[in-house]
Amino acid sequence: MLWSRTLPSGPVRPVLPDGCMDLLWTRPPDGGPGRLTVAGPDTGPHPATDVPGTRYAAVRFAPGVAPALLGVAPFEVRDRRVELADLWPASQVRALAGHLEAAPAPGRALDAWAARRAAERPAPDPRLSQLVTLLAAGTPVAGAAKNLGVGPRRLHQLSRDAFGYGPKTLGRILRLGRARELAAAGLPVAEVAHRAGYADQPHLSREVRALTGLTPGALLGG
Repeated sequence: MLWSRTLPSGPVRPVLPDGCMDLLWTRPPDGGPGRLTVAGPDTGPHPATDVPGTRYAAVRFAPGVAPALLGVAPFEVRDRRVELADLWPASQVRALAGHLEAAPAPGRALDAWAARRAAERPAPDPRLSQLVTLLAAGTPVAGAAKNLGVGPRRLHQLSRDAFGYGPKTLGRILRLGRARELAAAGLPVAEVAHRAGYADQPHLSREVRALTGLTPGALLGG
């Protein structure tokens, strides 16, 4: 998914965990050269650290897609923002950065580059998308392992190598994403907790605070 934004002045809500990784093209407000950064998978809120006026154009990869496409081990960039130059050969980074600098619409150019690269790389293990679907639906980790025909240790390894953390953490993050979707649809918090698979509303509240640092009211409304 392509996204772009300019960092406003004043307080900015931190980036919240969603199971995804991003490749960002960042331009400073003074018009200096851009830089390429990999946003690793988050397990908690990640504060904005750039100055107001910083511009971003980025591709957000669905859970489990970025590691194979970018050649990056997600557990090595978990909860971090890492310069692509620290992960790739300098010549490759210069080539991509030069392409984006010259593009009239860097975001679209980055998105097109990602699509071409995805077409050239092996497809992700189909079990990864199945795991995301199972955990997002509230399937327990043991049940997900059984559905995929793997043991608990193998499932943990698959999850760590593709998402940057184990299936339990992935499930918590995906469940919170489901809760946010339900809340955005206007459901009361108690109904959100029930439909998203939490034991009760206090359980949802604890998870919101643990994963986002926000109060349930600030994140979900109501």
